[in-house]
This record gives sequence, C-alpha cells and structure tokens, in this order.
Amino acid sequence: METIQLAIQDNLILAWAVILVAFAILAKCADLFVDTSVGIANRLQVPKLVIGIVLVSLATTAPELSVSLMSALRGQPEMALGNAVGSVICDDGLALALAGMLSVAPITIMPNVLRTSGFFLLLVEMLAFVFVAFDGTLERAEGAMLVGLFAAYLFFLYRQHKQGKFKDGLDIPEATAEIERSILRLSLVFAAALAGIILASEFIITSATAIARSFAIPETVIALTLVAFGTSIPEVATCIVAARKKEGALAVGNILGADIMNICWVAGASAIANDLVITDKKQIFFMFPSMFVIVGAMLIMLRMGYRLTRKKGIILFALYLIYLASFFRLFPPQ
Repeated sequence: METIQLAIQDNLILAWAVILVAFAILAKCADLFVDTSVGIANRLQVPKLVIGIVLVSLATTAPELSVSLMSALRGQPEMALGNAVGSVICDDGLALALAGMLSVAPITIMPNVLRTSGFFLLLVEMLAFVFVAFDGTLERAEGAMLVGLFAAYLFFLYRQHKQGKFKDGLDIPEATAEIERSILRLSLVFAAALAGIILASEFIITSATAIARSFAIPETVIALTLVAFGTSIPEVATCIVAARKKEGALAVGNILGADIMNICWVAGASAIANDLVITDKKQIFFMFPSMFVIVGAMLIMLRMGYRLTRKKGIILFALYLIYLASFFRLFPPQ
C-alpha cells in the first residue's frame, strides 16, 4: 500500500490514472452501500434517517477519523482539526447540496429527529469553538468531553427509538430466521462496500494531493481544503447515490450524523490522542464562523417545511463556493 502511494506521489500521470479508476470504484461501492443501508434499515424496522445518522455516518466518517487521528499522533494538529471542521463544511455545502440538487423529488425530513440532532449539532459546535478559541488548544480533557457527549447522544437516540418516537410508516414482519440470515448477508455486503469506499478514498486523497503539489499549492491550503474534501468523498458519493435512488432521508441522516461525529468523534478522539494546538488564530476565527454560517443555513432550510428542495441545495452549494473563494482570498497560495 505504501509502495503504491509513493509511486503515485512521484508520477503525475499515474496519479491521474489512479484517481479516475478510484472514482469509478467509489461510485460502484457507494451504490452497494446505499442499497445495503436501506435493506438493514428495513429489516431492523429503523427509520432510514436514523440509520443514516448512526450507522451510515459512523461508516462514512472513517476516513476523517483515520486522517485526523494519524495527523494528531504525528504532531500535525492543524491538519487534524482543520480536517474535522472542513469536513463539516464540505458535508453540508457540497454533499447535502448535491443531494438536494440531484434528488428526483424534494426530500422529506422527520421533524423530531431534525430538532434533536440539529440542537445537539449546534451545541457541540459552539462548545468546540469555545474550547479552541479560549487558548488555541483542544485539550485531551476537552476531547474526552466531546466523545462523552457523543456517547450520551447515541444513548438518547436509542431511547427515543425504543419509545417509538422515530416511526416512519414501516410495516415489516417480526424477526425470523430468514430475516436474520438476510441481515447477516446485508451486513457482509455493507462491510465490503465500506472497505471499497475507504480504499478508493485513500487513493483519491493521495492522487489529488500529488496533483495539487505539482501545481505548487502549499501544504496548509491542501490540508484545509483538499484533504477535507477528500475525506468527505464517502459522504458526497453516498448522498448523490441516495438522492438518485429516492432515498433522500438516508442522505440527510448521513450528513447530520457525520457533522456530529466530525466534531465529537473525529476532533474529540484526535484531541485525546494528542492536544490539538492551533497557533494561527486567523484560521480558528475563519473556519469556525464559516462552519456556523453553513450549518446554520442548512438547519434553517431543513426546518422550513421539513423538506430539502433543489432550490435549497443550490443555496447551500453557493455558500460553499463563497467559503472557498473567501478561504483563498485570506490564505492565498504562495
């Protein structure tokens, strides 16, 4: 694996070839991933939005966790935190925006799930910002607090589901041996598709970084834009495929869950591994406010009629483009 990555970094033509093949593999794996996620949701009688928030988002944020955790352990805190925050911005401004723009029909949102998930997302974002803005560091204890809040949130979702507050009209027979075998089969395909997504994403990140460096784009810019985009590719692919398959609730749930996990799980676990010290205050006071604007706009638009329409998707995408333009204006390539 490392030998192939080194070869990609040293050969620009190979990098272009690998990135094209990786995108093709990613598309197929994302297709299987969505189908099996829907199948598991149906078999377990769990709403697709909840499956998206918990199971799918836990899986699709694996690249973010891997990159941020390794960056923290290697003493690259800017990469670790920038990837987590940048991925939230990319998830909402690109992945969810594309889901709204490409969906064959407006995506309906469950009001009670949106209220609880939206409130919790804003809470942990503000908490993380206070932690970092206070002294420029996300410390181990603060990271542990974020991870603890995430565990409490999962327990809350479980209790809500057991109390029947997440019903979405599923009418499925009780569990049988055949259904249990079906769940096992779906789970195996789900795991295989996830492995394909993560592997393809890894090669896309490596190839894209090599291509960017060939154009003399600085490491900092690569970390805060390209790496954040690269690690968000599973969410982007899943959202696009889910939207085209009329499974928009899965896409919305994936993004809400991924946003929460990026702050609580990715940033929190990385801080536990090593204090995340950000020396450039300018980065802190650009990334976090940008995230607040895009996430706030996303939640407000989802709250309006509890539907994600094509027009709302276009607005989110426009905000993402403004974010990128502002970023390169404030942090121009050297």
